[in-house]
Amino acid sequence: MADFVRTYNAVLIFMAINGVLAFSMYAVLIAGQLSLAQAAFASIAAYTSALLTINLGLPFPLVAVVGVSVGAVVALLLGLPVLRLRGVFLAIATIGFGEMVRIVALNLDVTGGAIGLRPIPKVVTLWQAYLALALCAFFFWRLRPSKLGRGLAALREDEVAARAMGIDVVRYKLFAFTVSGAMAGLSGVLFSHFTRFIAPGQFGFERAVEALLYAVVGGTAHWLGPVLGGGFLTFLPELQRQLGVEAGWLRPFYNGLILLAVVLFVPGGLVGLGRPLGVSRRQRSPASQGAAEEEDAEGDRTLPTGAGGSGPLVRLEGVGKDYGGLAALADVGFGIEPGEVVGLIGPNGAGKTTLVNIVTGLASATAGVVEVRGTRLRRTPANRVTGLGVARTFQQTKLFAHLSARENVAVGGHRVARDTFLRRLAFAPGARRDENADLARADRYLAMVGLLDRADEPAERFSYGDQRRLEIARALCGEPALLLLDEPAAGMNHVEAQGLADLIRSIAAKGVTVLLIEHNVRLVMRTCSRVLVLDFGRLIADGSPGEVARDPEVIRAYLGTTPDETPSATTAGP
Repeated sequence: MADFVRTYNAVLIFMAINGVLAFSMYAVLIAGQLSLAQAAFASIAAYTSALLTINLGLPFPLVAVVGVSVGAVVALLLGLPVLRLRGVFLAIATIGFGEMVRIVALNLDVTGGAIGLRPIPKVVTLWQAYLALALCAFFFWRLRPSKLGRGLAALREDEVAARAMGIDVVRYKLFAFTVSGAMAGLSGVLFSHFTRFIAPGQFGFERAVEALLYAVVGGTAHWLGPVLGGGFLTFLPELQRQLGVEAGWLRPFYNGLILLAVVLFVPGGLVGLGRPLGVSRRQRSPASQGAAEEEDAEGDRTLPTGAGGSGPLVRLEGVGKDYGGLAALADVGFGIEPGEVVGLIGPNGAGKTTLVNIVTGLASATAGVVEVRGTRLRRTPANRVTGLGVARTFQQTKLFAHLSARENVAVGGHRVARDTFLRRLAFAPGARRDENADLARADRYLAMVGLLDRADEPAERFSYGDQRRLEIARALCGEPALLLLDEPAAGMNHVEAQGLADLIRSIAAKGVTVLLIEHNVRLVMRTCSRVLVLDFGRLIADGSPGEVARDPEVIRAYLGTTPDETPSATTAGP
């Protein structure tokens, strides 16, 4: 073993350095962001640490801390403007930043220009490199089961749904970007103090692509992915050399071939080949198992909605919404009192979903007043509206497809969950207790909708009807005062719609105010105590189900029948 380490010492150190670089890419990929600025962050940290060592003679531990800090700060400053972009546009912006950094390094005398900077003291040893890699792995191992980790996973799956669950998307993106910069900076420091020489060409676009390759080939479903990807792809050139094949063009060729094979046949990367790695995060904790046993005893308890005070829970006055001169809503006004179950009906294009988006902060009214629990919404972000005790489902289900049912519902409880990540890093006992409480809460609401026995299954495996119920459980886990259900019965048969009606009644009985947006008029008439009707963005009726069903304007605009033919509140079944 000692002979192997001596023979392959340099290769083993480069495996660790590239593993750290892979973690810097992993940090943004798990948040659903594609950034290619990692090589630039590594370059800035490498030059900073090298110059501090050469010119000031500072010790390596100190320059390592400075390099990591510089990488993090630069990433944070870059993230503030560029994280408004998404997908390929974000990638292009970060590529541009990387080229800018390379050109600056190429033309400055202090960096050595094209010749590079040397000699840099060689102080990085095998144990130091693997200590750095272990610290990165430890960070992400402790991150994944925490509230912060679930929020990042939700952000990767669906940004709109994450916002609606109360997740501060901007802050979470900046966190991921800053961590990426710090770890890229660490890899740059290690690289410069091991190779003893750095030049601008070592941190160009090719290096950024390598970071992406390491992370994708290793896999982003588990924190071991960057370790496997960085190690495997770093060792391959050495294996090529041992086989006596010196053709330099082979490396990019087989790297591309491996990437293609992973994308086509093993989307989860190398870590996806070891399925048992994912078992731990889907195993039920003792607390969550106990929650299932306690559900029968707690089934009648009232949800802690926190509703209080006087006046309507929601108030709209003269609300309008224009899209490029087209009025989606015009002069809409009504209030919803605590404890009400209110139905909202109207033909397609009437503005129902637009209204829901305005109340939940996903859109802003262009006119009028919107108040939720006494707070006036003025371009208020969705996560802050959720913090007021508002939860919703979507017209088209927006579950986090690759997360388990339990994780989906736990994300819904984001606003009431406690932050545990920093305490997890310190192994504080209270962190595990709080995490178990979050899982127990999720299990209670899974049991409420009849899905507890499938808590460990990914949401993508659920039928359409079960996905609807799972989305309701996710919304309830935030323990809202107001629940908005956007066409939950869409695609359901009569039996499923009846079950949904029973579920809505049980939710209302626990103290939650419900706004039900539906095309199934019979379901609305049987479930709601009050019905609102929208037509072409205007509120044309507001009253009891019986009054609305007999309203001539409603009949003309929406129901399309005579008064005698309309479903009334006494008609059997939804």
